[in-house]
Amino acid sequence: MIRTLAGTAAIALAATPALAEPHRYELDPTHTTIAFMVDHIGYADTLGVFLDFEGGFTYDMDTQELTDVEITVKTASVQSFNEARDNHVRNKDFLDVEQFPVMTFTADSGTPASDTTGTVTGNLTLLGKTQPLTLDVTLKKAADYPFGHKRFTLGISAKGTVQRSAYGMTYAVDNGFVGDDVQLIIETEAMRVDG
Repeated sequence: MIRTLAGTAAIALAATPALAEPHRYELDPTHTTIAFMVDHIGYADTLGVFLDFEGGFTYDMDTQELTDVEITVKTASVQSFNEARDNHVRNKDFLDVEQFPVMTFTADSGTPASDTTGTVTGNLTLLGKTQPLTLDVTLKKAADYPFGHKRFTLGISAKGTVQRSAYGMTYAVDNGFVGDDVQLIIETEAMRVDG
């Protein structure tokens, strides 16, 4: 996910060359937000989040090579701050969580645009269908965490757009009540796995 880390991260790591090798990173569940926004009848975007997920990736700070990106989300954990709407989003009109309890994003490379920005193109599997998904990624920080676990941590923002009809989720698309394009937002602190 982060071939784009070269400049800033290299400066941050100049005094710690031992980190310049492939390491596994895991998403910190207490400091990660996986959210989405979708248009509602043209009036406003509705915000939702997924509360149950796990994920990680392998990244080499020296070669900027990214591999083994996988994020798994339990679809029933969706919350949009309205119980009736959440129950609707979980049913067959949208996420069909009983038949498809997870969605996954996987990728094996990234493309840098600058020292701290780039793209990651992988595959999103949702409702039993797999489609390509490109995320615009920004590295916000790369440093040892100042307290708590104190592990080397990457601060990452990622955004992309999912066309839900491509996965067969066509409810309310034709009448424009619910937008087809869904903005995906990932904000995470990814902790290096020691050993």
